[in-house]
Amino acid sequence: MPIIADPSWAIQQLDSFIALTDLVPLASGRPGRQHVGSKDELNAQAAVVERIFLHLDPQWRDELEMSMNPDQAWNGHRTIAIRAKTTIIRDEEIREKLGDNAPQISASSLHPWAWEGARSLWQSGHFREAVTAAARKINAETQNKLNDRTRSETTLFQDALSANPPAPGHPRLRVIPDDGSATFKSMQRGVMAFAEGCFAAIRNPNSHAANLPELTEHEGLEQLAAFSQLARWIDGASVET
Repeated sequence: MPIIADPSWAIQQLDSFIALTDLVPLASGRPGRQHVGSKDELNAQAAVVERIFLHLDPQWRDELEMSMNPDQAWNGHRTIAIRAKTTIIRDEEIREKLGDNAPQISASSLHPWAWEGARSLWQSGHFREAVTAAARKINAETQNKLNDRTRSETTLFQDALSANPPAPGHPRLRVIPDDGSATFKSMQRGVMAFAEGCFAAIRNPNSHAANLPELTEHEGLEQLAAFSQLARWIDGASVET
């Protein structure tokens, strides 16, 4: 389950929505039932819980089955809210019993260059496009850091991470200080190779290969985490001109 920063708040919001969808006899005394909450109250609270649903499962709308009965118009949302609440409350227990209580990572905790680039597409379940957007964001931020628009992607990182001294029009990024050591050369070579791999094996296929199936959320998170690590190295590097 994706990490929720404040589970108590999420449960409170779900409880409020569930309470609003309780059914009671019509106030007019006629046969039938109505929701406890007014239409405006339900719409307002639904705007909050739908964000919780989306965080837990980007495909939640696929499971939504709205009743055709007018007095149960929110039945599908109520069912998902009850399930979401149970998932949050019992997540730790479920992961422990299923042997899946390993550390978790949240997309929103990744480096801001990666997450800010990916956020809107990620939240709508377009994981492959989200990773591509993160790659573009990291490329742009690297260009900004170097004040260099003449190169991009693989060529940009190969040039910027070269262990050679800087030259006119060729500023360099130093992941660690250049002390002439084997460690410095190893880091420069390793980060350069990592950047090449991210763009050659992740960004390029995602952008150019036809008819690729959508990534699962987990696959997308792995790819996004790779770009996050690259962003962290580049953001922390010094510029030599």
